[in-house]
Amino acid sequence: MTGQDTGPARAVGINHVALEVGDIEEALAFYGRLFEIHLRGRSRGMAFIDLGDQFIALSESRDRAPDTHRHFGLVVDDKERVRRAVQEAWATMLPGRGLDFLDPWGNHVQVVQYDEIQFTKAEHVMRGMGLRLGKSAPALAELSEKGMAPDRAGQAPE
Repeated sequence: MTGQDTGPARAVGINHVALEVGDIEEALAFYGRLFEIHLRGRSRGMAFIDLGDQFIALSESRDRAPDTHRHFGLVVDDKERVRRAVQEAWATMLPGRGLDFLDPWGNHVQVVQYDEIQFTKAEHVMRGMGLRLGKSAPALAELSEKGMAPDRAGQAPE
């Protein structure tokens, strides 16, 4: 609790993103070619892929046309390695300066690199994921402008 009991609740993050796919096994194989994936669990017509303290839910039910503007962004440790994997998987690359593609079911995925953006994983989550990643000067400046820059020990200010 924040001690505030009036006004709207404050959104603090995203727990998961749900993607509709045509076939769960094909989706796990496709995304497994692009990213190191860890299966969190399964239920009828669904699979859950861990992203540290978040996850992607794959739902077997795709009945819409491919997405154009609606998309979700994934943060990775090495965007160029993902670009090569996407090209090798024959996914549909989308034009632009970034790394955007459509998966086989038309889901629009935008990929950004961790050190280039303000998004930050807690140190204990990164440790649990086996990652040691830093931030670029522009990303640190973005964080600093919001009072969220880590101190020299890598910890966010209290």
